[in-house]
Amino acid sequence: QVRLVESGGGLVQAGGSLRLACTASGSIFSINTMAWYRQAPGKQRELVATWTASGSPNYVDSVKGRFTVSRGPAKGTVYLEMNSLKSEDTAVYFCAASTVLTTRTLRLNEYDFWGQGTQVTVSS
Repeated sequence: QVRLVESGGGLVQAGGSLRLACTASGSIFSINTMAWYRQAPGKQRELVATWTASGSPNYVDSVKGRFTVSRGPAKGTVYLEMNSLKSEDTAVYFCAASTVLTTRTLRLNEYDFWGQGTQVTVSS
């Protein structure tokens, strides 16, 4: 079993920056792919960025050039650096982990473990 804990959310003005962190504990050796999702009120959960075992990050088009996903020094730690934040980035951000080893974009239901989420609010 894997437990994921997100941190770093908060309130920021438009144009500002935040850095989210996700730390995994438990059977982290089984993790091959980690991702950040977000869910705004009344909307479906959407993929923001992924970090695969191959080390290749992928981003949804709406955050390309503004967000950067990276892996921490310890396996099971992943960060999301968010710059030039916009009001439409306001959402609860979730960390997810999968045991699937692949370079393709995983579907939401292929992630085995989820964090509790951290709120990001961008004021305009």
